[in-house]
Formats: sequence, structure tokens, C-alpha cells
Amino acid sequence: MDWLPDAAYFFGGAFLANAVPHFASGVMGRPFQSPFAKPPGKGLSSSTVNVLWGFANFVIAYLLIARVGNFDLRAIDNVVAFGAGVLLMGIFAARAFGRFHGGNAPTGP
Repeated sequence: MDWLPDAAYFFGGAFLANAVPHFASGVMGRPFQSPFAKPPGKGLSSSTVNVLWGFANFVIAYLLIARVGNFDLRAIDNVVAFGAGVLLMGIFAARAFGRFHGGNAPTGP
């Protein structure tokens, strides 16, 4: 079962990437989409909800990265698993939130 820690690092990276936009929007006082909005993922949630949701994602990322196995920044399999989670969640979030914020079809000057 040597792959289980790498799976945890992958999902830890995904939760970390998901935490950033929610927490950042919240601390800037901006509403942002969240699973708690109406409709879920499309409507806007308050900045407070986003700070709490972002923080929850940070906690889950910590638990998956730091408390499962022995994450080592020098172990290429650990870093690749973590990085793949960050990258894939980042691409997913860019595509999903880009629909609402014009990021999928930017207009030039």
C-alpha cells in the first residue's frame, strides 16, 4: 500500500489549491462562489463563509500532507503527487470560476 500516502498528498494539494481563492476572497471582503451558496457553486457566499471554507480546506490539506506518511520535499514521488493535485485543482477552478468572472474568454485591449 505504498501509493496511499501519495494519494493523500495529491488530495492535500487539491485542498490547498482550493483553500487559496476562498480564503483570499474572504479576507479581502469579497463574496465568492462556494458549495454553500444558492445555487451551490454558482451563487455567491459572504466573505465570512469563504474565510471559514478556506480555513477548513487549509486544515484538511494540512492533515493530508503533514499527518499522513512522511511527506518529504526531496522525494520526487511525494512532490509530483502534491504538485499534480495543486495543478489539476487549479485548472479545474480556473475553468469553473472563469465562467463567472470572464477568465475563460479574456478580451484584449
